[in-house]
Amino acid sequence: MKLFYSPGACSVGIHVMLEEIGKPFELQLVPLKDQGQDKPEFRAINPKGKVPVLQRDDGSVLTEFTAIAFWLGAKFPEAKLLPADVDGQAETLSFVDYIAGTVHPQGFTRQFRASRFTPNPADEPKVVEQGKALAAEYLQLIDRTWKGGEWVMPQGYSIADAALFFVEYWAVKRVGMPVPPRIEAHLKAMLARPAVQRALAASGMAA
Repeated sequence: MKLFYSPGACSVGIHVMLEEIGKPFELQLVPLKDQGQDKPEFRAINPKGKVPVLQRDDGSVLTEFTAIAFWLGAKFPEAKLLPADVDGQAETLSFVDYIAGTVHPQGFTRQFRASRFTPNPADEPKVVEQGKALAAEYLQLIDRTWKGGEWVMPQGYSIADAALFFVEYWAVKRVGMPVPPRIEAHLKAMLARPAVQRALAASGMAA
């Protein structure tokens, strides 16, 4: 397997899953800061021009965080990253999709790439402030509706934890915003996991 990633991007969540699974994989850097996602050689792999991308052993490619996370959990059941029952899988995917489809773009992309949300540069500070407010709202909702114990899902550690990790890491380490108690505790628990430490070290990200 080969993971196309960029340091600090949401691809770190998939990297964590791969480290947890423990099967051989390669890393292929796509430097977003240098518009690596727009280079023809990468667009040939993923026309959407974004990471993460997972190239499987047979050469086929998977895109979109939720799809990759589900495939990894289902393909390697011995890692126990996805509940065995359909109801548990649906709940887990619902959480992952909320992170990838709402919390990430609305709460954090607004802060990091405000120009995508307004044609007027003068409005970008307002977009950033809106992103901060939404991120705080989303994290409060996650804290308030928490179903698990130490980990997100009642069944235990899963792909949901790796998904939450990248946005809570952004909130605390990149933005410096206060987070609710369960989110803070979860981030500390994630940072203590060897798989997370390996993923961060490989990307040159602070633990």
